[in-house]
Amino acid sequence: MQKTIRIGTRDSELALWQAKTVEKKLNDLGFSTQLVPIKSEGDLELNIPLYEMGITGIFTKTLDVAMLQGKIDIAVHSMKDVPTQLPRGIVQVAVLERATTDDILVFNEMPNFEQSCTIATGSLRRKAQWLHKYPTHTIVDLRGNVNTRLKKVAENNWQGAIFAAAGLERLNLKPSTFQTLDWMLPAPAQGAMMVVALANDTFIQEALAKLNHAETEICTHIERQFLQTLEGGCTAPIGAKAVFTDTETIQFKGNLFDLDGQTFFEIEKYCKITDYKNFGKLSAEELLNNGANTLMKELRKSKTI
Repeated sequence: MQKTIRIGTRDSELALWQAKTVEKKLNDLGFSTQLVPIKSEGDLELNIPLYEMGITGIFTKTLDVAMLQGKIDIAVHSMKDVPTQLPRGIVQVAVLERATTDDILVFNEMPNFEQSCTIATGSLRRKAQWLHKYPTHTIVDLRGNVNTRLKKVAENNWQGAIFAAAGLERLNLKPSTFQTLDWMLPAPAQGAMMVVALANDTFIQEALAKLNHAETEICTHIERQFLQTLEGGCTAPIGAKAVFTDTETIQFKGNLFDLDGQTFFEIEKYCKITDYKNFGKLSAEELLNNGANTLMKELRKSKTI
């Protein structure tokens, strides 16, 4: 009898959407599946400290622990939330076709950016890039799930709040009052979904390989390698975006900012698709050699990363 693939998921609306999307794709291929809700980390029985398991991601560790304990077979994550170093024994088995990478500004009324503005975001990357463009504006913190953040926008007199367009579109929550921030470089792997599984589970790896989107896998590999080489973790003000410009060439843009957006380093490079494997690393090393290493040291001292 064919194995039933247990899909671990947190209970947020976006996490459930992602898990159900993978479930449908697997069902369409003839695989049997089961959604397994995983409680918060405080409800898990932990006999081994998280750091000894190599687990670091705040948004992914609950599912990582459940997988290592044998409670689930796969987990689906927003790829931008996944640490570049996966826990020991867990591997990436598929990257689904990417949605838009755009950041958007959601507002109640169209703001005049030349005047004093208060913009909400919980992302250091978005904050730094916004302050680089609008240094006189005020940034306030905004956290919570998508619905919570949208509710806060409606209830406050901010001039806007920054969201990833992909999350809003997936939940059909994208409002009519927004502006696409085409000048803002996204987080590495923004808009992509990653599926992970145990390294020794060959059945799962073969099954999920059927869902993998090669172009998205390559582009996100470059972006995450750039992030990992800069050693920024998921919270440093780092942007990255790789795209296929044609059937042979990849364009990459990356940047690193200080917290107030005034000091920054950026890079734009091209490579052949056949040379992609070390492209992110080489791009990051070039940025570091051109002065970004000093900024990274300052960010570490500030305990940002």
